[in-house]
Amino acid sequence: MLNDPNILKLIDLAINEDLKNGDITTNSIITTDEKKTAAFIAKQEGIIAGLDIAKMVFEKFDKEIKWTNLKYDRDTCLKYEKIVLVEGNYKALLGAERTALNFLQRLSGIATKTNRFVKQIEGFKTKILDTRKTIPGHRILDKYAVKMGGGKNHRMGLFDMVMIKDNHIKLAGSITSAVMTVKKNLPDSMKIEVEASTLDDVKEALNFNIDFIMLDNMSIDDMRKAVALCNGKILTEASGNVTINNIRHIAETGVDFISVGELTHSVEALDISMKIIN
Repeated sequence: MLNDPNILKLIDLAINEDLKNGDITTNSIITTDEKKTAAFIAKQEGIIAGLDIAKMVFEKFDKEIKWTNLKYDRDTCLKYEKIVLVEGNYKALLGAERTALNFLQRLSGIATKTNRFVKQIEGFKTKILDTRKTIPGHRILDKYAVKMGGGKNHRMGLFDMVMIKDNHIKLAGSITSAVMTVKKNLPDSMKIEVEASTLDDVKEALNFNIDFIMLDNMSIDDMRKAVALCNGKILTEASGNVTINNIRHIAETGVDFISVGELTHSVEALDISMKIIN
């Protein structure tokens, strides 16, 4: 997942927007190629994600960087705990610091929030899904971070799975028409999900051999009824207005998945700093 060429482009873009023609402060103060060691230190508890990306950033500045993991992606870090040690050219350490931390803090924030949602529904079969509500250009990384936090990835984009939503249904005239048209134009192997906002929508969607029914903004009572209607024949996904406070009630309805836009559209970065230690 992290081998995607777009990630390398994103790293180059991030470095260029920060560095441009050089780090004028560091270059003015430090005139030697002295080597130093820095530590990444967690300033709050959370789940780590993005260490490989941070390392890639440092390697852009110093190909001989020495990187020692004290923690790995998916690991829990405690407040004041060291995450990684980085040894390299002093100028390189300071030049790469902010860009590397921007990636690491954001991705760790996503992983940490995802893990909170996952823990909230422990004991149920329900799995947490991400959405396409990601920062433009960061989708692969955001979805990677969700996995590190214990969540599951929904479709990557518009290209890898059919999702028939309300606007498609409106244009097609009905769920029936939309599904039949899709099945006519796409191979049988393509997964199909249909959005349902009422129990009647669920009943209509059940007439077809599809993979998922999205229960969009339904009440808890209607979700429970919809799950009973599906009776295990089609996987169910709850979506809309999902919060940390109501997700357990949603899981209690028996849905297979709950998609949570908040995982990636409202990210609170995990507080991590870099300190030169010798």
